[in-house]
Parts: sequence; structure tokens; C-alpha cells
Amino acid sequence: MTAWGGEVVGNVVQILPQYNPATLAGSGKVDEIKAMVEESAATVVVVDHQLTGVQGRNLQEQIGVTVMDRNQVIVDIFAQRAKTHEGKLQVELAQMLDQLPRMVGAWMGSLSRQGGGIGTRGPGETALENDRRRIRERVKAIRKQLEGVRRHRQQHRALRKRMNIPTFALIGYTNSGKSTLLNALTNSHVEVKDQVFATLDPTTRKVFLPEVGDALVTDTVGFIRKLPAHLIEAFKATLEESSEAEVLLHVIDMSSPNMEHQVRVVDDLIREFGWEKKPIIYVYNKLDKAPVDRQFQLKAFPRVLVSALKGEGIDKLRKQMIVVAQTFNEQVELYFSKEEEHKIFDLARESQIVKKEPASTGTICYASLTPAQVSRWSEYMVANKKY
Repeated sequence: MTAWGGEVVGNVVQILPQYNPATLAGSGKVDEIKAMVEESAATVVVVDHQLTGVQGRNLQEQIGVTVMDRNQVIVDIFAQRAKTHEGKLQVELAQMLDQLPRMVGAWMGSLSRQGGGIGTRGPGETALENDRRRIRERVKAIRKQLEGVRRHRQQHRALRKRMNIPTFALIGYTNSGKSTLLNALTNSHVEVKDQVFATLDPTTRKVFLPEVGDALVTDTVGFIRKLPAHLIEAFKATLEESSEAEVLLHVIDMSSPNMEHQVRVVDDLIREFGWEKKPIIYVYNKLDKAPVDRQFQLKAFPRVLVSALKGEGIDKLRKQMIVVAQTFNEQVELYFSKEEEHKIFDLARESQIVKKEPASTGTICYASLTPAQVSRWSEYMVANKKY
């Protein structure tokens, strides 16, 4: 069984100098696929490429069964996984954006024929125009609702910024173990499933980091090669959670035989989204399942090897998160009068005191503070005073 829920009964590959504008594949290959379908009694053909509306229609007519491209399959998997109202809205928007360019001629799947589904004939050009208009109206309505979600999230992020709490985002190829890692890091109980795109909605949890204080970690939707553009647009509000995070935790399934390819896919998307200037910690997950020699193939740095499921390496990851979070620290000078010198003990418990110097009426401390700590200790900061 595939992640989509179907059973693969055969596959073919064709390398072409250029695609056939009518059917993508060559006519001989289409005949070969048709013969395979008849022999195996297959009910669906999936093309690992994007099809135009004309290509999809022609292939379906010639082969005689439902034909779907990779984008349609990915969106369909998203539809199976969506549980929340927001997730369902995002998936519906992706479906609508995917359908519009496919609507050609007597469009198969016309909305004017309820229950027709993929592979059926629409009643004609009039119904086609009606369908296009209805889809555009629905797209406009969904975008309006998702814009409300986006504004709501922006308000939450603005509040976090005012609180100066460090933020981390878990990103990575789908099914790399991000949700399991979130649970291990934050002692949470977020639902975990061993399947692609199990997480569609962002989930944020709090983690305490010694010498830093509270930090926030957000789990987001997984990536995949050739991520469809309409999915990126539909999940814009979700992806913004990662774009606004200060640090990225790139979670990698080191047990996967396709590990290096998956890393390249995610790195390419990081560049495409403009996140390459953010600090990145490479978290190689599933250490317990990976071949021993896989550790010698790792190239990215800084890196931490963990097994989120077994809890191995989690303390090392927290230490690396502290190291990166402290790069945002500010070196400050604080003064404590003799009456308040007892507070130096509290300062030392939550931050790094670099140096202490006695003053005539108290003590001067040089400390490395996070933005949140700077806010908390601001009343003791020295402003060009002499003692």
C-alpha cells in the first residue's frame, strides 16, 4: 500500500528529449501503459509529473481509466489528513487552484454534474464557464477566511516578540519525525503518526532552556520534492510560522536510503523561501534505525544526532539550541546597590555573568543576557554612571 492508500501493480519510465504536448508521454508509451492497465485490471494511472488539462483529458480517453498527476495525488493525501477547520480550508483552496488550469473543453469533473468526479464528461462550455466562476468565487471566499487566520497568527507572533521569547521552527522532509521530536523536546503529547503529511496545522509548545529561559518550538507541515506552487500558496499562513522563527531545526530522517536527496530538497526550499540567512541546526533523527555507517556520511553543521522516539540525544540538542539562542544575547553592564546585591544570585541562576567588579556603594556585573532577560533586568542596567 502507498501513502495515498492505493496498491502499485506496475510502473514504467520514459526519458524524452521533449514532452508530447498532447499526452506528455510518447504514443508508444501510452499504448504500453494501456496494455498494462488492461492486463492488471488497474483502476487509476498516476503520472509522476504535472499534467495540463489537455494532457490529462487525452490520456484518460486513450487509456480508459482515471489518470492523475503527482499534484493531484499530493493534494488528495492532504485532504485525507486534514482534520481542523483551517487545515480543511487550506486543502480546499489547494484543490480549487489545482482544478482551475485543468478546466478545458468539455471539462471532466464538471461541478455541474454532482458526483461525476474525476474522469467523467462535463455537459459543455456553458457549464464549464459556470464552474470556473463558482470556483473563483469559492477561492475568493476561502482566501478571505485564511487571511483572518493569518492576522490572528500575526497577533500571536507580535505578542511573542514583545515578550522576547526565542522561537524555533521544526522543518524537514515529510515523515522525518518532527512531531515526535516536538514531544521529546517539550514533554508534550502531540498526535504522532508514521505517515506522510501527518501534520498540516502548526503546533507550538514551550521548552525551558537553561541560561536562556523559556523558548517556543513550532512543528509545521512537512516538505516534499517539487512541492506544488498552489500548495505553497494555500499553506502560506502555515509556512509563515517557520518564516518568522528565529532559528530553524532541520529534522532529517537518517535511516532513509534517500536521506541526501531529502536534505537537498529541503535546502532548496529554504533558499526558495528566503530563509537561508536564519541560523539552522541540522537534527539527524531516527538514530536507532539508521545503519551505523550512515553517521560517516553526514556533512551538515552544526548537527546533532538523536532518536526522538527513544529520547536519545535530546539533551545534546537542547544544549545546541542554547548555544544558538545565546548568539542573540546582548552584553550588558548592571549595577546592584549593597541593599540589592542578593539579586546577583538570581541573575547568575538564569544567565552567564562574565565579570563582577566592586563599586563604592555596590557591585557592577557584566553579563550576557537574552532579549527577554534584558527586559527583566533593565532597571539595573548602567547608563554611563560612575561609581
